[in-house]
Amino acid sequence: MSHRKFEAPRHGSLAFLPRKRARSDRGRIKSYPKDVQSKKPHLTAFLGYKAGMTHVVRQVNRVGSKLNNKECLDAVTIVEVPPMVVVGVVGYKETVNGLKTIGSVFTQNLSDDFRRNYAAKWFKNNKKMFTSHNAKYDQSKEKREKTLDNIRKNAVAVRVIAHTQPRMITQLKRRKADVVEIQINGGDIKEKVAHALSLLGQQISVDSVFAKDEPVDLIGVTKGRGTKGVVSRWGVRRLPRKTHRGLRRVACIGAWHPARVSFSVARAGQKGFFHRTVKNKKIYRIGKALNTEEGKTSASTEFDLTTKSITPMGGFVRYGVVRNDWVMIKGAVQGPSKRVITLRKTIIPDHAWNRKMKEEITLKFIDTSSKLGHGKFQTSEEKAKFMGPLKRHLEKKREEDEKKVKALKEKREREETQQ
Repeated sequence: MSHRKFEAPRHGSLAFLPRKRARSDRGRIKSYPKDVQSKKPHLTAFLGYKAGMTHVVRQVNRVGSKLNNKECLDAVTIVEVPPMVVVGVVGYKETVNGLKTIGSVFTQNLSDDFRRNYAAKWFKNNKKMFTSHNAKYDQSKEKREKTLDNIRKNAVAVRVIAHTQPRMITQLKRRKADVVEIQINGGDIKEKVAHALSLLGQQISVDSVFAKDEPVDLIGVTKGRGTKGVVSRWGVRRLPRKTHRGLRRVACIGAWHPARVSFSVARAGQKGFFHRTVKNKKIYRIGKALNTEEGKTSASTEFDLTTKSITPMGGFVRYGVVRNDWVMIKGAVQGPSKRVITLRKTIIPDHAWNRKMKEEITLKFIDTSSKLGHGKFQTSEEKAKFMGPLKRHLEKKREEDEKKVKALKEKREREETQQ
């Protein structure tokens, strides 16, 4: 009977089985933070789109640490978060089979971006969804009030239905909005319903949900890599060089009996495009839109007074310019650029936060050099000052000078003819 000479830990984690493609490219919120009624009613999640990465230099504010009051360099991810629109309120009651909806109330004017979710092919559709709802909105007031009263009496959870505005990010090249239910935590049920109704039909910004230095959970779908073999998918060791029928394989896939392959044996299959949740990612900064005065200096700090926005020179790779509100998150974020990312308030309660989660972040420098290569300049003005005038600029100036000389000659000729 064979045996292995040396023991070793298995290759690849079994924690994320089955390794299969996600149902959607948007991260689903499967659980929410614990509801504390002593707090004011507030939303617990927001949607954004991944733009790209850069790096920052910050001062560590962690008393007792060897790094305290010293500078460190961190990689950060920029997530663009245009305002979301709240279009509905829904209540849930507790049953033996889990939460079940009591009823939902929608606002009157629903945008086409939201209605596109109810059509398989929008350009072929008759586009009549929610038309009777809009036409009979005033007549159905009693029905809506009855539903809201039922929610106030029987609900254990209240959520709002909100959607993104992809039209505000032109490089996405899409119009169909991402729709999500966001739970309201804090206060009793009546206060939750009142808060939801105050948001109904309104735009909500990310700074009304999250704050600087707050830890958040990120829910999203990783970058898809297609079908891969066991070496790439599970990280198993390659077989010796002269192995018959290939060496990027698993040598033994199990014993004779039981006469089946165990689930724990590494096999080829799907790699990437997996649904993943990453906990306790810290928010370093929340920036404003580019068309505001604050947004034009969103990448400036007290130690670096250069006037610059968060977009690096040449734009983020495969994304472009960040024009709306944005969130700077420490470390990497799952998925490629332009993928929708769900930001959720951390599942860990406040009293269990450690020192890193409570740390105040002091940014000293935000890098905005080009991400297409080895960037040298932070702004286009800095590059122009170093490089000097370009050939096209000199040619343009020469043409302007020639026009001025020609205009002066014509003027002199006219004066001579008049004399």
